[in-house]
Amino acid sequence: PPQAAVPSRSTLLASPRSIGPLNIMRVTMAAVAAAAASLTSCAAAFAPVPPSAVRARSAAPSSVVASASNFRLSSALDSTEEEAEIALNPLVASVKMSKTVEIFGEVKRLQGEGIDVTSLCVGEPDFPPPRAVLDAAVAAVGGGDTRYTAVTGTAALREAIASDLERRKGVAYDPATEIVVGNGAKQCVYQGVLATAGPGDSVIVPAPYWPSYPEMAALTGARSVVLQTREEDGYLITPAALRECLERNDDARLLILCNPSNPTGGVHSRERLEELARVLEDFPRVAILADEIYERLVYPDDDDDNGDGDGDFHASFASIPSMYGRTMTVNGFSKAYAMTGLRLGYLAAPRRLAKAVTTIQSQLTSCAGSISQAAGVAALRDVEDAELNANVEIMRGKRDYVLERLGSMPGVKLAVPPKGAFYVLPDLSAHCGEDDAELCMELLNTKRLALVPGSSFGAPGTVRISYATSMEELGVAMDKLQQFLEERK
Repeated sequence: PPQAAVPSRSTLLASPRSIGPLNIMRVTMAAVAAAAASLTSCAAAFAPVPPSAVRARSAAPSSVVASASNFRLSSALDSTEEEAEIALNPLVASVKMSKTVEIFGEVKRLQGEGIDVTSLCVGEPDFPPPRAVLDAAVAAVGGGDTRYTAVTGTAALREAIASDLERRKGVAYDPATEIVVGNGAKQCVYQGVLATAGPGDSVIVPAPYWPSYPEMAALTGARSVVLQTREEDGYLITPAALRECLERNDDARLLILCNPSNPTGGVHSRERLEELARVLEDFPRVAILADEIYERLVYPDDDDDNGDGDGDFHASFASIPSMYGRTMTVNGFSKAYAMTGLRLGYLAAPRRLAKAVTTIQSQLTSCAGSISQAAGVAALRDVEDAELNANVEIMRGKRDYVLERLGSMPGVKLAVPPKGAFYVLPDLSAHCGEDDAELCMELLNTKRLALVPGSSFGAPGTVRISYATSMEELGVAMDKLQQFLEERK
């Protein structure tokens, strides 16, 4: 239809009743166009727009007008988003992304592009969960066991956990009040940290450490204090080093003790744990979070024992009488039972600590999955020790193979062989100094081999190798690493 004459802005302002919807739209479009064309002059952007200019723009092809309008609308929205940027909690800025997760994500990206990558960066067993565990999960689904459970877990699972801890580790807990089942051991670790440390407190984190420990402390507002260990000591904590650290940090409220260790594979003997306990007796305000997720994956020598004569190499820190009342023991089902995707772990502690953890979990995730819990009951009640021990011997063979291969590579140092978990932390500083991140990136780019830089574990100049994969994959990985190092000589 014929375009009606559009009155000038001054006419509109003088005669409010003459403003119709169509005229408002035309005048607005013209004003925005003039502003975009004259950004160097703010006054010109708001100058009156002649009716002829509006009529000319109205006569332009509709596609052009639509395109220009969409551009202006998008620009306006972008500007609004920038101006209305949502503020983030300052704690987020203090937390680093997990380097293991970051590298694993890069591996998956390359594999998604069809690039073959050998990865030894994730701590996940290559064997499946025991048949009894899988059958229990299927039965739980078929039987309708899909409802919420108590926040702390089903009574059946808590009773099975309590029975297992007393039978194998010699520690007794009330399943009704002293065991909290969570969505993986990682959640239980964080809740233990949050329950005992906060702003103004410090958390003692022995290095090398699992990268999540200091970040969890940061999320609580506490300060991480790194307790350095030495390679020649097998990266184990010494009583003298612990005492010195505690004396220098009178605000310490928590010691994190990962035994066996991720990333070193080191195992503190009962004798060493008792020596550490005697130091801690002089610092009664310090709680202990004993992360024992790898406790079933240990490889003792013939003369190794935990000191009680039953041949079990690993000792639970809570089994030391003076430490029971201040220790939170964390364990789970991901490593020994290969139930990584089922996300099931637990924390066992005296009632007061367990209640604090329960309160936190009740406001975070509530209960763990009911199907996973049913599978956990089967893991503890129906899986024979012999089946788990067979997997341990397979892991021992993989460890021995990796150690043998590393021993033949130039510039690789490993002072003390690991006796637990499924990791090796060799020193490659002869090839990279302390820039292990650059070495790992070069290794990924040139050989398509993914390892995790030791600096992310507080051990610069090293790399973490996970041997929880097939022997075939380990062979390929060791060949790639050896070729890479020989080329750098």
